[in-house]
Amino acid sequence: MASSLAVSTFALAQERPAQPDPEPTRVDDIVVQGMPLRDQVTTFVDAVTAPPAGRAPARWADRAGVCVGVANLGRDSAQFMVDRVSEVALLLDMPVGEPGCSPNVVVMLTDDAPGLAAALVERSPNAFRPHYAGAAGTVRKLDIFVASDRPARWWHVAMPVTGESGNPAIRMPGDDRIPRVKVPLSRLTTTIRNELRRAFIIVDIDQVEHLTLTQLSDYVAMVAFAQIDPDHEVGDFPSILNVIAVPTAASEMTDWDRAYLQALYGVELNRRRPSSQRGQIAADMFRDRRAAAGDEGAQSVGD
Repeated sequence: MASSLAVSTFALAQERPAQPDPEPTRVDDIVVQGMPLRDQVTTFVDAVTAPPAGRAPARWADRAGVCVGVANLGRDSAQFMVDRVSEVALLLDMPVGEPGCSPNVVVMLTDDAPGLAAALVERSPNAFRPHYAGAAGTVRKLDIFVASDRPARWWHVAMPVTGESGNPAIRMPGDDRIPRVKVPLSRLTTTIRNELRRAFIIVDIDQVEHLTLTQLSDYVAMVAFAQIDPDHEVGDFPSILNVIAVPTAASEMTDWDRAYLQALYGVELNRRRPSSQRGQIAADMFRDRRAAAGDEGAQSVGD
């Protein structure tokens, strides 16, 4: 399942050997007592979903798939992370690249995350903010990405495409052709959707050394496959996103996390209003969690 070379293609500081990863312990999902299940799901989806302003959520296209690259980690540990992240891609019905593919999900570990982020953005600014609307976050958000002291930072690049062909729905720099976009009769739906094209994830190795390799790999997978808000507040939910602050929060990606990703990758991304698209994701996630809990379990949390 290896989908990329597990060696550095960047000039990073030094390689730090990873500690052996203990056998993960299964942690049962919990729920926020006193809040109806539907409200729990809606609150979670609203808290974590953060596409660029004015854009609906994006996801990786199943026709292209993903190729995961890990830099500055021991070969065996890097291969473990590549395989672990790739397993989540397969769960979402996305193909993964063969060994030697060109990474579009690039994970970099370093002891100087702000310095590495600054160097990458300075060297290849267009890779982070291409010259077309809606590709990525604002200049201010990019500045925060560079200067942040967070243990992990990530940056996604997306492209609006037409639903039928998957071709760019915008005029690309240097291309005089005007894209042909079929306009539906409905005022609620559109033929344009947003596809992820690149993800950069930089991890401060000194701030995550308390995590197991499974925890870190699953955290990386979560932020690689969804445009997660870096300022998310989801401490009340059973999510791998809490694991850096509270290592006992989850030993691996939880059923709650998988339900969110499967909802994101299962719905039709054809709503004109981004808020409506989040509502569709929340509705699918709610149905999954209600089915998992059973009617009696759903009633016990107030639904």
